[in-house]
Order: sequence, then C-alpha cells, then structure tokens
Amino acid sequence: MTTYFVSRHLGAIEWIKQQPQWQIDEFTPHLDATRIQAGDVVLGTLPLHLAAEVCSRGAKLYFLMLPQQFAERGNEHTVAAMSAAGATLQRFEVKKISE
Repeated sequence: MTTYFVSRHLGAIEWIKQQPQWQIDEFTPHLDATRIQAGDVVLGTLPLHLAAEVCSRGAKLYFLMLPQQFAERGNEHTVAAMSAAGATLQRFEVKKISE
C-alpha cells in the first residue's frame, strides 16, 4: 500500500506534512494513475477523470477541500492560511458513468 499526495502547491504540501494522521510515501504534482493499485491511498486534488480511475483501481481517494472566495482561487496559500480557512480531507468514491 502506497499513500500519495497530489498537489503542485507548496502550502498544501507543508500542510499535509503537519497532519499527524497521514504518513505520505510519495509527493507528486501530477498523478500517473496507471501506478495506482488496490489498497493505495491518494490524497490531494485531482480532476474527475483521474479521481474516477483511482477509485476504479481499488484505491481510496481523499480530496483536499479548502473553503475560499473566488478571488483567492489560484493563489498560493500558507499552512496558517489553510488551517484558518478550515482545510480538510474528505473521502470520495468517484465513478465514471458510461451512457
């Protein structure tokens, strides 16, 4: 089992390092979903198609949620700012629907 943290934001990387319940094996700015195996854990931010692939491979997905105003989007956030805003990890099960 491997635990991945997916983010290109330095503040988010530092934030997860301060969360004692998580031990990250690999930090990456972009996830190669073909490496994911059943039992792995993926944390961070992913586009829906990658999130669905992670889940279809039997891994757990925890999405990094950061409440913020529109004007704050795209900005770098410090650990303190993320904590103050109420950053959390929420588990999701994402599934692609074929029509």
